[in-house]
Amino acid sequence: MTEALLLRLLERIHGHLGWLSVAGLLHPAILLRRRKRRARLSVSLATGSVVVTALLGAYVYPSYRERIKQHLFIEAPKLGWMFERKEHMAVGAVAFALVGCVSHLAIPLVAGGPEEALARLSHWAFILAFAFALVAAVLGVSVASYKTF
Repeated sequence: MTEALLLRLLERIHGHLGWLSVAGLLHPAILLRRRKRRARLSVSLATGSVVVTALLGAYVYPSYRERIKQHLFIEAPKLGWMFERKEHMAVGAVAFALVGCVSHLAIPLVAGGPEEALARLSHWAFILAFAFALVAAVLGVSVASYKTF
């Protein structure tokens, strides 16, 4: 398999995993509306999918920067800046998913008081992670539909 073909394959896997992660993040955002609800599996799987997607994106990024980024900024600067924003939104999605996961998994470890605050934090973190991931996915498709490996 040539390097270009491998990069194209990894880029597409990254994109599909990104959209699956968006859907996965919606699940805990909905489930955790009830503060007493425990959804450790949903929270863990959603966060894991976002982290794996981000790691794959980070793996492909050096080749993207080397082969596509400059051409994108020259040919379509608005799309280049959209991709820059996509990266920021993706980092935000990962950060909020991690906050949501850690706070949700920490609930049984605390006693007397902070459970409600942790439950609220977890719920809002997954709502924000979903929103950031959705914007990142839409921006990613916009850029990928213009220029790819």
